[in-house]
Amino acid sequence: METKNATETTEFVLTGLTHQAAWQIPLFLLFLMIYFTTIVGNLGLIALICNDPQLHIPMYLFLGNLAFVDTWLSSTVTPKMLVNIFTKNKMISLSECMVQFFSFVVSATTECFLLATMSYDRYVAICNPLLYPVIMTNRLCMRMLVLSFVGGLFHALIHTGFLFRLTFCNSNIIHHFYCDVMPLIKISCTGPSINVLMLFIFSGSIQVFTILIVLVSYALVLFTILKKKSLQGIRKAFSTCGAHLLSVSLYYGPLLFMYVRPGSTHTDDQDMMDSLFYTIIIPFLNPIIYSLRNKKVINSLVKMLKRNISI
Repeated sequence: METKNATETTEFVLTGLTHQAAWQIPLFLLFLMIYFTTIVGNLGLIALICNDPQLHIPMYLFLGNLAFVDTWLSSTVTPKMLVNIFTKNKMISLSECMVQFFSFVVSATTECFLLATMSYDRYVAICNPLLYPVIMTNRLCMRMLVLSFVGGLFHALIHTGFLFRLTFCNSNIIHHFYCDVMPLIKISCTGPSINVLMLFIFSGSIQVFTILIVLVSYALVLFTILKKKSLQGIRKAFSTCGAHLLSVSLYYGPLLFMYVRPGSTHTDDQDMMDSLFYTIIIPFLNPIIYSLRNKKVINSLVKMLKRNISI
C-alpha cells in the first residue's frame, strides 16, 4: 500500500516566495521588471558582440556565452515563478519538474565552468600577453566552450537520473519557487542518502575545482600586477579583472552555502534566498557589471547607437 501511494504522486505544489496576498502584485512587478531587464541586457550584449568585429576575441566570446547561459538560467526559473505568484494554481507536474531541474543544473553548472574559463583567459592575457594569441587560439576557445556545456549536461544527467529513484508519498508540497534537488529530497519517502552523496561529490567537486582555477589564476595575475612599475598598467589590469572577480564572488557564495554545507543546516527560507540570488539576481547583474566596467563594450554600444540614429 505504501508503494502504491508513493507512486501516485505525479504533481507537486510550489509554495513560492510568500503566502501573503498583499505582496503578490509588488513581487510580480519587481521580478517581471528584473526578468525583462535580464533578457534585454544579456541578448543585447550577445548582439553587440556578434555585430562588432573588434569584440571577436576570446574574452568577448566567453562573455557572450556567459550572457547566453544567464538568459537560459533566468528563463528556466523566472517565468514559472511569475505565473505562480499571480495564480492560485501552483501545481507542477513531475515531468515538468524534472525538466526544469535538468535545465537549471545544465545552465548553472555551465556557468561555473565558463567563469573558470574566463579567469584562465585573463591570466594568459595579463601574465603572458605576447603569447596570448598563440595560446588562446580559436580551436582552444571552442574546445573550452564545448567542454563547459558538455560538463553541465553530464552533471545534470547524473542528478536528474538519481532523482528518478525517489518516491513521494508523505507530501507533494515543495517549499521553493522552482524544482530543486534539496526541497525534493526533503519530501521524499525513499532514503535520499545516495542523492545527498552524489550531490556532495559532484556538485562539491565542480565548485571546488572551478573556484581553485579562479583563485590560482587571479593569484598569479595579482603577483604579475604587483611586479609592474607602471601605474597605468596596474589600473588597466585591475579594471579588466575587476568585473569578473565581482561576478565570481557574487555567484559562488550562495552556491557554496546551498550545496556544500551540511544538509541539517538547510532551512527553506534561507535556501530560497540563496537560490533567488544566483538564479535571478546574478543573471540580471552580470550584463550591468561587465558593460559598465568595460570600455570596449561601452564604445561598441555608443557606435551602434550612433549608427542606428544616423540611419
